[in-house]
Amino acid sequence: MELNREHFCAIIYYNFQRQLSQQECLAELLSVFGNEAPHQSTISRCLSDDPRVGAPKTALIIEDRHVTYREIEAKLVSRWIPHLLTEAQKAARVNCIVSGDESWIYCEETSTKVIRSRSVSKKMVATFVSKAGHIATIPLNEQRTVTADWYITICLPKVITQLRKINPERRIILHQDNASSHTAQKTRQYLTEENAELLDHPPYSSDLSPNNFFTFPKIKNRLRGQRFQSPDLPANEWNKCFENWSERMQMCINLRGEYFEKQ
Repeated sequence: MELNREHFCAIIYYNFQRQLSQQECLAELLSVFGNEAPHQSTISRCLSDDPRVGAPKTALIIEDRHVTYREIEAKLVSRWIPHLLTEAQKAARVNCIVSGDESWIYCEETSTKVIRSRSVSKKMVATFVSKAGHIATIPLNEQRTVTADWYITICLPKVITQLRKINPERRIILHQDNASSHTAQKTRQYLTEENAELLDHPPYSSDLSPNNFFTFPKIKNRLRGQRFQSPDLPANEWNKCFENWSERMQMCINLRGEYFEKQ
């Protein structure tokens, strides 16, 4: 039997009557229906479709078939919405977002682009950043491929633990690309259990990932020209770059934005 939206809405309404939250409802649907389970936004829409007090939204059209969009807008829209957001409102939109991605780092970062052989020593690292700065960097120590199992048992727990250590009450919105390890059912279920929301990312749009267009190029530029004897050393140096950034930013704050000599 193929389930449609009406079937899922009935199940969602039943769970709502059982006093389940949206997160608990989503976790239950994922455990039963797997990839066929609806997205959290679908659950929100189903719960918002309950009958409302007052005239139905089609009342104006039934009354006058020739009513215009402007007339409907003037009649229905009574709440003032600002056309321009303040700086505080713009900042608040991204305060809770944590962006993560993976990249290879090599024992030697060349100054020019070259075709590397498969035997070149390298290590994969996952890095997570937010508006406040660097959150965590997790290297893949025992494997070369990012899998959903590694992602939810080693990587994400460290990130979420670090975020909760900074602010236990903070809302967590995770931004990541659409790699299979990121979109797997077990990954979605883990994030639901941790009360972490997932920010949708358009497919094949790496230029919209802060790590791809900012973090990774900046760090690799700092490592360029250095040669390391072990794959563990560039991973350590990677973390030092973030520490140096923090120190330089603090120095800039202490000097109230004045120039200072290169360290």
